[in-house]
Amino acid sequence: MEDYILSHITPEDPYLHNLYRATNLHLLRPRMASGHLQGLLLRTLTALVRPERVLEIGTFSGYATLCIASALPESGRIVTFEINDEQEDFTRPWFDGSPYAEKIEFVIGDVLNVLPRRTETFQMAYIDGNKRDYCAYYDLVLPRMEKGGLLLFDNTLWNGRVADEAHTDAQTQGIRRFNNLVAADNRVETLILPLRDGLTLLRKV
Repeated sequence: MEDYILSHITPEDPYLHNLYRATNLHLLRPRMASGHLQGLLLRTLTALVRPERVLEIGTFSGYATLCIASALPESGRIVTFEINDEQEDFTRPWFDGSPYAEKIEFVIGDVLNVLPRRTETFQMAYIDGNKRDYCAYYDLVLPRMEKGGLLLFDNTLWNGRVADEAHTDAQTQGIRRFNNLVAADNRVETLILPLRDGLTLLRKV
């Protein structure tokens, strides 16, 4: 079914295709990259929301960052945080070589330490960092989202393990706590899409 879907949607941008291929050739855990289907969804949502400021937590190879940046309005900017400093040598050249370099601020560091020292607000956020910290990311980011802003959290079905109480590892428990938290929070409208590994959309009301 996924092959059928991919053959009936807008084709992948060649630059992104090359980035995805390089990610699979040169990085550990290449499955962490968003890929074409989810990347196109991120691009479409960005084009609909038309945010001026986007926050991303968890850059990895930069595939999702570039998808979002490609749909930003002319004055739009995305700031993306990556905690793994070893990732910079691979990812930064892909940003610098893209048509969207001036729209991307690439920050190496722990967003939980760095973002509290910043003052900007956001209209959109994409979160794909450490699953154990999803609740902390949510508490950090939600107050910085403008009313009507869109938050997206990736991997919120975690290969179905969130629905199986037999799984008690820290990552699964972190996502399970997050899913319970947002389901009960009347500050947001919550939707989980069963896309790839689960994508939660939250609209701040």
